[in-house]
Amino acid sequence: MKNYETVTEAVNDLNQRGYTHDFNLGEDCLICGETISLSPTEFEIDELYRFEGMTDPGDEMIVYAIASVDGDVKGVLVNGYGLYADRESSLIMKKLSVPDHRQRGSV
Repeated sequence: MKNYETVTEAVNDLNQRGYTHDFNLGEDCLICGETISLSPTEFEIDELYRFEGMTDPGDEMIVYAIASVDGDVKGVLVNGYGLYADRESSLIMKKLSVPDHRQRGSV
């Protein structure tokens, strides 16, 4: 895993490494466009990168590298945490187990 200075740098590198879909949060799933929908049991978090805003809590973000269980779909989810965290995202992510060794942070 790598250390990134910015969210943009992380997303661009993950895209180059095959995480090409741009995931968004659905009600109980991740969605990409109108054709891809993954429930929490259908995807894994391969990597995650936490970015902490030095002066603005609104800059606190997490970048997730996500792959479907079958490996056919790979993409990125960018989400805030802390004060501005999206509640649905927290519910989806709580359903998954992410070992500590996969976490990388950047300031």
